Amino acid sequence: MRAGAVSGRRHGGTAAGLFGASLLVAATVLGAGGASALPSAPPSGSASPGGPGAGGTRAGQDESNGRRDDKENRGDKGDRGDKGDRGEHGEESGRPGSPAGTSGRPTTTPPSTAASTPASTSTSTSTSATAPASASASASGSAPASAKPSAVARPAPAGAVLAAAEAGPGAGLPTAQGLQQALATVLTDQNLGTVGLAVADAADGQLLYGKGENTAATPASTTKLATSVAALSLIPGDTRLATRVVKNAATGGITLVGGGDPTLTALPADQVQVAGVPADPDTAPASLDALARQTAAALKAAGTTTVALDYDVSLYTGPLLHKNHDGENIAAVTPLMVDEGRTDPKSLADAPARVADPAGAAAESFANLLKAQGVTVQGKAKAATAPAAADAPVLGRVDSPTMARLVERMLTTSDNTLAEAIARQAAIAAHQPAAFEGAATAVTQELARLGVPMTGVVLNDGSGLHPGNAIPPAVLVKLLALAASAQHPTLRPVLTGLPIAGFTGTLGKRFGAGSGAADAAGLVRAKTGSLSGVNTLAGTVVDAEGRLLAFALMTRTGAPVDTARAAMDRVVARLAACGCH
Repeated sequence: MRAGAVSGRRHGGTAAGLFGASLLVAATVLGAGGASALPSAPPSGSASPGGPGAGGTRAGQDESNGRRDDKENRGDKGDRGDKGDRGEHGEESGRPGSPAGTSGRPTTTPPSTAASTPASTSTSTSTSATAPASASASASGSAPASAKPSAVARPAPAGAVLAAAEAGPGAGLPTAQGLQQALATVLTDQNLGTVGLAVADAADGQLLYGKGENTAATPASTTKLATSVAALSLIPGDTRLATRVVKNAATGGITLVGGGDPTLTALPADQVQVAGVPADPDTAPASLDALARQTAAALKAAGTTTVALDYDVSLYTGPLLHKNHDGENIAAVTPLMVDEGRTDPKSLADAPARVADPAGAAAESFANLLKAQGVTVQGKAKAATAPAAADAPVLGRVDSPTMARLVERMLTTSDNTLAEAIARQAAIAAHQPAAFEGAATAVTQELARLGVPMTGVVLNDGSGLHPGNAIPPAVLVKLLALAASAQHPTLRPVLTGLPIAGFTGTLGKRFGAGSGAADAAGLVRAKTGSLSGVNTLAGTVVDAEGRLLAFALMTRTGAPVDTARAAMDRVVARLAACGCH
């Protein structure tokens, strides 16, 4: 009822405002301390609110799923709304893959049915060969309208939304004074602790209101917004990550080559789920069984039924383990794994147990699948002593969902493993080492190139699990405004991947009846972030006049996690309820 009432008030409006209306429609389908300050002066060296750094331009992080209250002090996952404070470690893992050969660039295949999604506006000219039809378990395209609530919601095509925006002036902008008055009471809630807040017009990134908006704070999983924007700026949205099997001339055997796709699955197609929902063709991961079938067919056609197997994980460099690795919230970061390294591939737990050696486990699983196809692997698969030759004959190949879909999945579920994989793909595209440090450098440099003000920004990873990350609220809203900008349609999956309040992903159980924020359910799309004592929320909200606002709310508090989150939700709900003139 709330959604219908708001949509009935829509004005002709801005591109971002109309885009917000389309996001609202998608949500509807899925669901049947003292007075606040005005925008504060930026710190020395940063842009003023009217300049490129704070809202004058369109250029503008994790809520890992963490463990809940019982692990609060570990800084684990934290994002899942129904589980309490898991800290920084994350949701489902999943990594994008790397290309065939030694170029280090992600492999791409031409887009198929993605034309109905914003990502299809990409003008990528990548022309690498299309994988065999049997090689990929996924295809790009829109999720069906009947998708369950936890599926990723997608708006109307960006082109149509942006074209309709030419229809005339939009609703009047909220004023700083109006926002201050509307938020004064909810911002004094002691459960919020230390608060940083920025509110901007999503149409152009203009800062409308701020409270410590230029003060860097721990972003937790909202770090994933930075990772996503940089990755989609560096990598065409229709890029797919390839896992291959090639002949090994040196050993006479075969090599399983990891391409960085952590979503690769060993499960039968009818058992695969994404965010707890059966996978559709658009989101279905690549199949290790399909790869084994291709490989076995090629080997048997050549008269071979017994073969030696090794595996190549040379795509990544640096340490395997995250600084806060606990064997549950994130897997070891390697370019070869199946089912995100879960010991139980069917586990839907927020922080499932992970295998110690994801690459070795993937190779073992592949050997078993080959055996089922009549090909015996001699002994135990071992790590390759050298990278696979660029011209090695390919016996089989499977491809991940597109980069656009991987980004959406990562944001909706706050998947730490997938976030680190996507960050490494950004590093490869930026010619940086595919390691934690190289990925952070690549993201930082690309955001600066896009015009995002980087004063105060410190990145140590792509997932936000690292407690040393720092981002000001004003920077987070810049990232969101950049993704909403008509000048950057390839960034649209950053918005479409955001969880919908009360319906999907890590916001699925927030903005509920007991929160005091239920009226905003379906009107808010935001990335959550949680570490021990830290809760963040950054995304978009449709206000009472149909205007799309970008916001970032960052808190540090000793209050119980669910209490703190409910207090945050009430702040955002107040934005949804007012025109604030």
